[in-house]
Amino acid sequence: MATRDAVLGYGAAGAVFLALWEAAPRLGWIDGRLLPPFSDVVAALGAMAATATFWQQVQLTLLETLTAFVIALPVGALLGVLVQESRFASLVFKPLIFFVFSIPKSIFLPIFILILGIAFWQKVAFGIFSTVFIVMMTTFSAVESVREDQLRVARSLDASTMQKILFVYLPSMTPVLLEAVRVAMIFNFTGILLAEMYASREGIGNAIGVWGLGFQIKELLAMVLFVSVLAIGFNEAIRYVEAKCEHWRN
Repeated sequence: MATRDAVLGYGAAGAVFLALWEAAPRLGWIDGRLLPPFSDVVAALGAMAATATFWQQVQLTLLETLTAFVIALPVGALLGVLVQESRFASLVFKPLIFFVFSIPKSIFLPIFILILGIAFWQKVAFGIFSTVFIVMMTTFSAVESVREDQLRVARSLDASTMQKILFVYLPSMTPVLLEAVRVAMIFNFTGILLAEMYASREGIGNAIGVWGLGFQIKELLAMVLFVSVLAIGFNEAIRYVEAKCEHWRN
């Protein structure tokens, strides 16, 4: 019942927002050149979606995003476990990891461009870099949530580090990690779009940058609307996986 009420509330709020968006420029409350009516933006999105170029850009950005994500997630989780498992590594590397995480990642983008150019793997590498630190930091907390008695049993059986990761840490950490995966995807997707906007000839980010510089507001807002739908789709897909793994909390 609560979920149904929440959905109805979100739907009503969204309807009011879209109605205000449509009415404001048409009634002269705001300059239509700065904020076109919602219906015009949807029409622009429909026109773009009818072209092959649009879907090529979407396909490229999705490929870059998913490639970076499937690399960053296991790498960040594995490094996080290894660092947290070792007292020496924790003392040496955790302060560095927290320090790098606190720095805006965009300032490192020119370095990636100088080293990797503006091709596919530069976007992927920057997406990984934007994501891996939040995964590692979440893993630190997840490792601390593992029950000590389970670790004692694994050690008594002389389990290797990899066996402990696969059969003790991973099942216990999965619920905690899944809660952070959605945040990690936001970091990843944002990093990919930023890399495309900064130096690229293809992709959604490049299109947004070109339309912004050209003051093509309808097309710009149409792509922002499409990106928002993609982000919601990513979020709900991860939420579905999280719900399927709910029994691991017990």
